[in-house]
Amino acid sequence: MKIKHFLPFALPLALLLGTGMASAQASTPPAGEYIYQGGSGALRVKADGRFDITTIGANAHTCALDGSIVRGKAKIADSGCIVSFAVNADKVEVATNGAEQCRDNCGMRATFEGTYTRPAPACTDKAVANSRKSFKRQYDARDYSIALATLSPLLSECDKTLDWITKGWMRNDIALTQFKLNDRAACLKTLQPLSEDAARTDDGIRENYPPADADIFLPVVRATRTNLKLCRG
Repeated sequence: MKIKHFLPFALPLALLLGTGMASAQASTPPAGEYIYQGGSGALRVKADGRFDITTIGANAHTCALDGSIVRGKAKIADSGCIVSFAVNADKVEVATNGAEQCRDNCGMRATFEGTYTRPAPACTDKAVANSRKSFKRQYDARDYSIALATLSPLLSECDKTLDWITKGWMRNDIALTQFKLNDRAACLKTLQPLSEDAARTDDGIRENYPPADADIFLPVVRATRTNLKLCRG
């Protein structure tokens, strides 16, 4: 069975250095919430250095850990796992010392190492939820142009912090609104990233995705098939 991977693992140090992370400083991140790459988790830091991390990987496998950061490092209780935090502007690079005990915090297909980004104000979970509620009110009132202006910018502005399922639903909402505005070309362009999966059968989706991922993705795929038919005419 061919499995797609949704959570990239931590980049090798050489690549990080080559992409501007060389300036990252090992230190306690400023208090706040940082979103894991692909919107698949979060790092929350308190003013006193206490932190917790939760992430989700393929097939709904998860990671969960917490502790206290001191000078950019945290030793996980009752283990040899040491987690390091390198701050660079609005990003925090999380890595470990490679101890086997670090895996004790995760399911087989999940990891917590990688890049966490402080979301833009419009891209926090609460802000996105509010924008989607506003969009629905506007759409239901047939204020399609206003609804499109409310939701469409989030796809680009929040690309790095939205999870893949939310992106899929948002693409369908935007595409259907574009259809209502008689812009079929824009509708098809919005759905293009989902078109390959939409062309698969339900069984094809299950063959290409882990079981739990297929279950949550299939409703998005089915909506995409319907909306592609509308926009193709």
